[in-house]
Amino acid sequence: MNASKKRLGRGLAALIGDDYEEEALAQVANESGGLKSIAVADILPSPFNPRQHFDEAALQELAQSIREKGLLQPILVRPAGEGRYEIVAGERRWRAAQMAGVHEVPAIVSDMDDRVAMEVALIENVQRADLNALEEAQGYQRLIDQFGYTQQQLAEIIGKSRSHVANTLRLLKLPQDVLEMIRDGQLSAGHARTLVATDDPSALAKKIVKLGMSVREAEKLSQTEGKGGEAGGKAQPRKEDAALASRALQQELEELLGLPVQIKANRNGSGRLVLQWQSLEQLDDICRRLRGQG
Repeated sequence: MNASKKRLGRGLAALIGDDYEEEALAQVANESGGLKSIAVADILPSPFNPRQHFDEAALQELAQSIREKGLLQPILVRPAGEGRYEIVAGERRWRAAQMAGVHEVPAIVSDMDDRVAMEVALIENVQRADLNALEEAQGYQRLIDQFGYTQQQLAEIIGKSRSHVANTLRLLKLPQDVLEMIRDGQLSAGHARTLVATDDPSALAKKIVKLGMSVREAEKLSQTEGKGGEAGGKAQPRKEDAALASRALQQELEELLGLPVQIKANRNGSGRLVLQWQSLEQLDDICRRLRGQG
């Protein structure tokens, strides 16, 4: 199973990266059953796609690109019987191709079971940062419920830290109205995580949105008002304030990058920021995000 996951990861690097080498793609196509041209009408959406919302404007932009340049990346499908195929990865490209009036799309056909299909669908969206935090959490939970994954296994498969997986899953404990704010983009995952252990997350969420608070401001609000204001009148020692600030910054960076982050502070106020990545693709993604492109 571990070997298959490693092969899967190499295949995805060729399939879903922003750029890919023709030789790598050809090898994946060879091993998977070949690159084929398949009628758009013969392709079905995946029931395992964790992505529930497709931005109409973004789809229109992609459709225009497809009209001008064609579909440069193939989609990944699996046989669905009776000459039809089910999407494993690339539903957004398939939808845009329909908008563009394209009748056939390049596709790599791979015969895989439900477990692997769900893994690939989740990995593609997470690595592209296409999911909102709620969709990501629901995707993780589905893999846990249906296939018995542990949080550590999920972290290894998707290339994220275990704390990222755990913190994302905690969001599902929030009340429905707060989940809707996450889904609509009013609250980021960083904001929402500060609410999980509070007495009235709905009221605090509305206040955070109304005041346009940053994640650090939301964390302070949750600490002072999240437990009925118990901590409101207590001044914490400066050392504890610094430690809280470091933890908040660390969580904020882990949320931004989706990777393990360490902040090592010295007594004189200096320190080091340590980022961990598992592949050159992840390092490239970090650089893009730091440049404001991710």
